[in-house]
Amino acid sequence: MSANFVHLEQIKNVNREALYRNIKKKKSFLCIGLDTDIAKIPQHLLEHPDPIYEFNTAIINATHDLCVAYKPNIAFYEALGVSGWLSLEKTMSDIPDGVFTIADAKRGDIGNTSSKYAHAFFDVMDFDSITLSPYMGKDSVSPYLEYQDKWVIILALTSNQGAMDFQLMQDATDNKRLFEKVLERSQEWGSPDNMMYVVGATQASMIGDIRKIVPNHFFLVPGVGAQGGDLNEVAKYGLNDHCGLLVNSSRGIIYASSGEDFAEAAREEALKLQKEMERILGEAKLI
Repeated sequence: MSANFVHLEQIKNVNREALYRNIKKKKSFLCIGLDTDIAKIPQHLLEHPDPIYEFNTAIINATHDLCVAYKPNIAFYEALGVSGWLSLEKTMSDIPDGVFTIADAKRGDIGNTSSKYAHAFFDVMDFDSITLSPYMGKDSVSPYLEYQDKWVIILALTSNQGAMDFQLMQDATDNKRLFEKVLERSQEWGSPDNMMYVVGATQASMIGDIRKIVPNHFFLVPGVGAQGGDLNEVAKYGLNDHCGLLVNSSRGIIYASSGEDFAEAAREEALKLQKEMERILGEAKLI
């Protein structure tokens, strides 16, 4: 990793009020996932010294006025070794100030390891937030909560098939499902000012149940678009008085075209979602 990472000057820390203001200003609660796969980007970009960065910066330039957050999936950068981290560094430097950044890393360790991850993603790479697995308990999350104006985004109820293996298991003593216990206990660790929850869009019927437990927190909702989640259903059950939603789309936007018009096509798909979000926010009288 380049030592330049630690010298980034940009101020990107986005607190809850700033996030609300950006949602109202852009009439959007769209998060764009930068799940940039070297095997899927347009072939003409492979001529560049850093094709991943060339792809990302084009997507950002084409869409930053339509979204309030970007979510690089860290695995796609780690998989490329040093060059991938350098691509991520340059990508982060191109994200405009005030746009919320999410390290989709799903870390979940404890002790010094957890503290080092927090240092890496918050101090060195200057992300606003990071996705975490909470299943090792409070000490897998608390080191991240020591950072002012940074956020943790805890996996609550995911949309993959394996979610049924554990997350939906029901306790015979109180009939509560495991994800409900995670929601209840984790509220003792943080607050709506520094903690969000991942709730899969394909679990829309359960978003209402989750909203009752955590009425004031933001939800990061992946799965709209290519994975089949319905934006209107997500909004119906998930909106709160301050929006409270970041809805992510990755493949449906960034891979809208494999040709030289990929950035323009990405903008068109992002614009469709933004217009739907504008309508939803207007009907809810949130803008």
